[in-house]
Amino acid sequence: MPTLARSHDRLRAAAALAGAALFAASLVYAGFVYVVRFADASGSTADRPRAIVIDVALFTIFAIHHSIFARTGVKAWIARATPRLERTIYVVVASVLFIGVMTLWQPVPGVVWRVGSPVSLLLIGVQIAGVVLTLVAAGELDVFALAGVRQAIGRATDRPAALVRTGTYAFVRHPVYFAWLLMVWPSPLFTGSRALFAAVSTAYLVLAIPIEERTLRRAFGPAYDDYARTVRWRLLPFVY
Repeated sequence: MPTLARSHDRLRAAAALAGAALFAASLVYAGFVYVVRFADASGSTADRPRAIVIDVALFTIFAIHHSIFARTGVKAWIARATPRLERTIYVVVASVLFIGVMTLWQPVPGVVWRVGSPVSLLLIGVQIAGVVLTLVAAGELDVFALAGVRQAIGRATDRPAALVRTGTYAFVRHPVYFAWLLMVWPSPLFTGSRALFAAVSTAYLVLAIPIEERTLRRAFGPAYDDYARTVRWRLLPFVY
């Protein structure tokens, strides 16, 4: 039996590592699609309404998984069915759905704006700053716990180990989401596809944040309320 238990532990660890790798790959792939495919503004304007409907539907399907996994009963059922792999299941499902969204995304013709140098260099700099902020903010958390690896190897639970209040989290409550805005909005060539993707993904973040903060309040209690009073802005400083 000890040998069987060790075998199960190795399988869980391998599954969690594979899930974390898939998550990273989905982000890299999304970046590629945004930079390369979304730069194409060609096509007939007559196709625009159909593309918008399809793309919004795709992103809605992706967003639904967040509300499903946020339900306590669903999380408890998954935890019983796949011990220590609840977070990994969430990461894998989110990654697969995100890859599906980017793959099936229908091009939206047209250009919202196009700016030249030196403004274009400034906007690209803001986007690069968004990438750097993502890495810094993620590093201030336990990335392996977020990816489900620590839970799979029995080194952590899905409850956050500590409430991070310093660094980028002293500036805005969800710095990774703020970094996302910096990456998707200030494109020098803002095509129809980039505009729709930025709009629907931002709407998703705005809707997801209250759900996430309810979970954090359950985890940390009054400490999170105190943090929210100290760091007023959830997503965009001086706005929201």
